[in-house]
Amino acid sequence: MTYSPLEPNGGQQKRDTDTWPVPPLRHYKRIIPAFAQTVKYAIMSFGSARFGIARSHDETDALMTPLEHENGTAVQHRTDEYQPRRSWQTWLIGKPLSTADAPHQTIRKFIGLAVFSSDAMSSVAYGPQEILVILALAGVGAFGYAIPISLAIVGLLVILTLSYEQTIHAYPGGGGAYIVARDNLGELPAQTAGAALLTDYILTVAVSISSGVAQITSAFPDLFAYRVEISVALVVFTMIVNLRGVRESGAIFAVPTYFFLVMAFVTTGVGMFRFLTGSLGMVVAPPPVEMLHQTQAVSVFLILKAFASGTSALTGVEAISNGIPAFREPKSRNAGITLIWMSSILGVLMLLITFLAVKIGATPSEMETVISQLARTAFAGQGVFYLATIVATMVILVMAANTSFADFPRLSALLAVDGFLPRQLAFRGSRLVFSRGIALLALVASLLIFVFKASVTALIPLYAIGVFLSFTLSQAGMARRWWKTGHLAPGQEIKERGSTLRYERGWQTKMVINGFGSALTIIVAVVFASTKFRDGAWIVLILIPALVAGFSAIHRHYRRLAARLSLDSFAEPARIARHRVILPISGVHQGTLAALRYAEALSDDVTAVHVSLEPAEAEKIQRKWEMWGRGVRLVILDSPYRLMIEPLLHYIEEIAARRQPNEIITIVVPQFVPKNAWTNLLHAQTATWLRLALLFKPGVVVTDVPYQVE
Repeated sequence: MTYSPLEPNGGQQKRDTDTWPVPPLRHYKRIIPAFAQTVKYAIMSFGSARFGIARSHDETDALMTPLEHENGTAVQHRTDEYQPRRSWQTWLIGKPLSTADAPHQTIRKFIGLAVFSSDAMSSVAYGPQEILVILALAGVGAFGYAIPISLAIVGLLVILTLSYEQTIHAYPGGGGAYIVARDNLGELPAQTAGAALLTDYILTVAVSISSGVAQITSAFPDLFAYRVEISVALVVFTMIVNLRGVRESGAIFAVPTYFFLVMAFVTTGVGMFRFLTGSLGMVVAPPPVEMLHQTQAVSVFLILKAFASGTSALTGVEAISNGIPAFREPKSRNAGITLIWMSSILGVLMLLITFLAVKIGATPSEMETVISQLARTAFAGQGVFYLATIVATMVILVMAANTSFADFPRLSALLAVDGFLPRQLAFRGSRLVFSRGIALLALVASLLIFVFKASVTALIPLYAIGVFLSFTLSQAGMARRWWKTGHLAPGQEIKERGSTLRYERGWQTKMVINGFGSALTIIVAVVFASTKFRDGAWIVLILIPALVAGFSAIHRHYRRLAARLSLDSFAEPARIARHRVILPISGVHQGTLAALRYAEALSDDVTAVHVSLEPAEAEKIQRKWEMWGRGVRLVILDSPYRLMIEPLLHYIEEIAARRQPNEIITIVVPQFVPKNAWTNLLHAQTATWLRLALLFKPGVVVTDVPYQVE
């Protein structure tokens, strides 16, 4: 019998000769599994009872756990008993945690203040300084406006605190602005809030760590040239700590957080005492004033610009509303109390530091921070208390990044679950944290620090637009939520994705509070965008819409994919009528024969294909195949241009073009695997390239047959 290279086995196909009408196999699918399980259970039960045969643990599981459904399908549930091995990752981030350990990874209010409030509290280290940077354009005499500007910022803080306290109790599952906007304003506002918050979290890491390093270089000026390297190293350190889990990272960071609070209140307390007693004096040898632009007179525009810069101190207020699930029960109550603690501390420190900085004549400078000038003036030198204040400030600024490392992965996971980000970001790592989100945040923040050379002043204009945009959407969403609850009948409930709506008394007051907060924050966002546009705010105004467009593109892909994979209108396909197997070979060896045995197990229609680059080598392979090929046909493709992949692909495409309906082609690719992974570099990796080339060929299945070489 002769064969055509394009029609393996001459196009003949093995057929059944029995002509009796046989019902389709699917008619037996409901009977066979149940019958087989019943027989097996009866035999094993009889054997164990009659002859004392003991069943193994695995056999017992196999018998007892299957559940019979109405359609006759047996479903077996079992828990994998595999224990992860110790490795360098175990040493670095800790022992893997079971899913059952998740309820034990929640935190108390005391730890929650350290985890979720460090961003807000640390902003007092650079908020007053950024106000003075803008006022310096009108001269040192304009510094007096910093105090009323700080009072206005604290007033805005009070409104935001009241608004977010309501959000915490309305949405106990967390999610903050994204969830509120999604449930009340729609998909586009939710995407905008998500993009704004992600941008804010990334910038928080870059700004806070750069500001912390600025505290170090203020005390040790020789390190100024290495501020970028130090900043990136601190980002990596914070990432590693957060990969260990929320509870452990909170315990690690709790001590330095409260150390900062103690030193901040000691410094401002000593400063206020000396001011009231008339012994405070002025800062000695202040650094030169940092001038961003040419000098100008005091104007409404300048005041608004200084106010916008100072509102960077309010970033992080929303963090607790995003991290409610991390708190112990009752979650909403504990999160709400922590929010009030945080806002009280932030407001008091903001006013005290700004007041004292103005009174001692502190000047904004990249060479020495306002906090450093205040500490050495309050403590009359650079002694132990001064160094303790600088170290505490540096640590809290670095820890402010920890708030972003706690919230960015949670928010990115929510977006991933909703199909706006890659699904991989929704997977928890070995320590029950969203480790991929943590790594992504560290990478992007490090790139920002490198591009902007760890300059706080250069990064600040990018900072607050995103957070105030999210403030606005969150408050607007809450106002609409209260409006919806006010139109429900008493006792009526409506279940939404993030919360349950029910009628509440006083909904009008709550709606007014959130509506007023939304109006204020949108004004601040517009002021910030307009006054900081030329300084770099335009980057964020382009970045947020670009992120929203990216979210939409990802979401469209997932929706199209789900529609294509849906079984709603899918008819069961016909059985495979013909199965062709093609076995590409580069030589005849033990790995080739292992793949051949597997190919013959799939089908009787097997064709081996060799691409010939050298005639002598092809003849050698032909002789060996005649000896070891088990009678399977060999097709030799001459390649005059010495190409390896292309002739084989052309041959497969020719066969695929003649493929009949319900016919499938399987390419069985033999691949030997060296014992040492690095020795793979010594081989051409033809099998890998062939798999990649065939991946997008419809009707073609690619199967690897690895052969481990010991």
